[in-house]
This record gives sequence, structure tokens and C-alpha cells, in this order.
Amino acid sequence: MTGEVTGSAALASLLRVYSVEVTAHDTRSIDTVIDIARPGTEVFIANLPNEKSRTMVEAARKLSRNGLVPVPHIVARNTASTGELEQLLVALRTDAGVSRALILGGDRENSAGNLHSALDIIETGLLQKHGITAVALACYAESHPRIPEDALWQALHDKLRAAKQAGLETLLVSQFLFDPQPLIRFARVLREKGIDAPLRVGIGGPAERTKLIRYALRCGVGASLRVLRSRGDLARNVLAGETPDDLLSAVAEANAGDPSLGITGTHFFTFGDPASSIHWVEQHRCVTPEPTSRKAMWDTSSKDQGGNL
Repeated sequence: MTGEVTGSAALASLLRVYSVEVTAHDTRSIDTVIDIARPGTEVFIANLPNEKSRTMVEAARKLSRNGLVPVPHIVARNTASTGELEQLLVALRTDAGVSRALILGGDRENSAGNLHSALDIIETGLLQKHGITAVALACYAESHPRIPEDALWQALHDKLRAAKQAGLETLLVSQFLFDPQPLIRFARVLREKGIDAPLRVGIGGPAERTKLIRYALRCGVGASLRVLRSRGDLARNVLAGETPDDLLSAVAEANAGDPSLGITGTHFFTFGDPASSIHWVEQHRCVTPEPTSRKAMWDTSSKDQGGNL
């Protein structure tokens, strides 16, 4: 019985800080998040190729005016020029009060302009010029289908170093997975390398089976898919559209047992259904009190987060 209480408390603690992801044009999902999410919840806004910047700005404005914290995706390969980037940042700040963003290179093969990576965006100096004080950076606990592992580590080191030089707080957000062990191992390696930036575990929210697998294959979630084949119980839960308690519980208990892992929250990829993720979170996070502030979780990053890669 004691173990069950401890596990529930660990999971509730991990879920005190969570974020959900929507796409900028999905007004139904945005309205749903506004209706049911707690004030102050971070809502990441995906920036799709060829999507108009005004769509992103309007989504961020709507979320901000309804008490939520918009975290727009700023994608290098979707951006035609530094001038376009600056216009977007000005609008996000002026219209929506945006102060944090997820900075990505992007998956498209050909860049829309002369920006090719998240590092390119950070090094423009435009983020801090236009009120961005904190950046989230993607990381890959199970590697990347098209990028060698050593290149991923070098890129992460370079981005963290550049962000530090720019005076930006940092948060690492992992690609979603189905197996907790790669994430736990990845967190340990991060800390062994001297990287202290807080880590938020990515998890696929409830979704249709085909949609979840298709997205996983595209993102290279190979090891986790193999786990699904070997673990029928987990496969049934995940592929039936349920967020698996045991996956996040394993991460939460590992983090509670070793706080140096620095896993400070959960990020839900919602696949157009944020309500299911939010309802699940609220059912499991009531064991522990609310944190003093959501921003404080970003402030846990070390001054030496660039590490020794």
C-alpha cells in the first residue's frame, strides 16, 4: 500500500507542471484548452510549413488573453528571412505578450530562406531583442531518424551555449516515446555531460492508433515501438488511446529517487485532442499542492548549462 501511495505522489509531483501542444490553425483545440485548462498552463503552438504568421499570432493572442501562456514554435526552415522572423517576433510580443518560445530547425527538406537550424535563430539576436527571455529546445532520447547521434549532441551543446550567451533561460523538451527507460537514460547522460537545463518529458496524449504510430515512425521513435510489440499490456493502453499510467509513473519514480535527473514536468503531444490529456492530468495531479509559479520551473537551469560536451 505504501508503494502505491509513493508512486501516486511521485506522478502527481511530475504532473504539477505540464504543457499541451496544439496547432495554430486548430481553433477547436485552442477553444477547448481555453475552456478547461488551468490559468497559467503553457500551450505550445505548432508552426506548420507554409502557415501564415498571422495564424500563429492570432492563436497566441487568444490564448494569452484567456489567461494561458502561449509558447509558439519558431521554426528556422519555415522562415523565409530574418526580416520575416523579426516581424513575427514583434507581433507575438506586441499582440500576445509572448516571452518564451520553442526554437526548432524544422523537418522540411528545403529551407524557405537562409535560416536552417535552431542555432541560426538564436544567433540572430532577435529573440532577446523582442522580449523572448526563455527558449525550449527539442531533444531526442531515442536519437533521430535522419541525424547522427554525435551531431545531435553537438547541436544541443551549441544551442545551449548560444542561449547562455544571449541571456536566455532554457528548457529541454523530449520527443515523445512509449518506453520510459530511454528517457531516464538520456537524463542521466545529460547530467553526466554537465548539462543542467531542466528536462520535460514528451508523451503522446490519447490518439487514434494509426495516427499515433504514423507520427512515431516519422519521428524515429523506434525503440519505444519495439517495446510496444513485446509488452502487450502497454500496447493495449497506448494504442487504445489511453495515456499509460505506468510509463509516466516509471519516469516520476525514477526522478523522485534521483532528483539530479532534473525532469521537471510533462509535455503532451495532443494530436488534436487536448481535452483527453488535460482531463487525465487533472485526475492524477491532485495528490500534491500547486507549485508557487510555472515560470520558476524554467528558472532551475544552471548558469553552466552549456556543459562540457
